[in-house]
Amino acid sequence: MKAMVPVDAKKDFVKWFLKRYKLKRRECVWILNYLLSHEKLLENVHFTDEAHYCPRAMVISTTKSESIPFRFYKGNLMTADAEKSFHDLRLYENEKMYIQLNFPNNHACPHYASVREENPFLPAYLQVSETDKRIAQQLVEESIENMTRETLRKGIDEALDTNDKERFLVLSAMLNDTTMNKRQ
Repeated sequence: MKAMVPVDAKKDFVKWFLKRYKLKRRECVWILNYLLSHEKLLENVHFTDEAHYCPRAMVISTTKSESIPFRFYKGNLMTADAEKSFHDLRLYENEKMYIQLNFPNNHACPHYASVREENPFLPAYLQVSETDKRIAQQLVEESIENMTRETLRKGIDEALDTNDKERFLVLSAMLNDTTMNKRQ
């Protein structure tokens, strides 16, 4: 798990989130506002993915999300009753609480990324291995190289069609550079 996220960063994120999104359940707004006013609780809150694997967790969704409106998990208990989760939150403020927020493009959101932590309870078969990460990175790099070469080839064809010798020479040199770099 990466380094602990500072309480101030969590506060800033929750404020940002509440300003921008409408939640499917109004009780969720109350819960998030309650967290803002209780630093001790917020210290033990961890924003993560796949929270239902955690021993104590909440899943909260915005109106623009296709996900369930709200779920609370504690051990083998699962409920959609936000009041029970609020009560549990207040009673056990020293226990860790994992929160998953479902909103559009949450994985592309830099604000969420700044507070999101790896889920330590995620089963191994769902975790991305270092080999998979390396393969994915290699695929991305190859795709970018292929797109670049294809774009340069199209530009060269257009330069030939329009008799633009200068553009042809520049693009040909660029294509040669990318081809030489790939061979090295």
